[in-house]
Amino acid sequence: MIRWMIVIFLALMFIGWLTPFLNKLGFGRLPGDLRFRLFGRDWSVPLTSTILLSFILSWIAKLV
Repeated sequence: MIRWMIVIFLALMFIGWLTPFLNKLGFGRLPGDLRFRLFGRDWSVPLTSTILLSFILSWIAKLV
């Protein structure tokens, strides 16, 4: 259980680190990505970007 918590924590840190770079490339602003303001804060739900990144990473994994 501790191993999975560490893996999830490291994955979230990595995603947080890559978010500004991915936003510059246009991820998070694709059609199907949700953005809304709630309680004075901007929220983003990148559905399409997540599916696209998952597809690209699985394609790379198959090639290797």
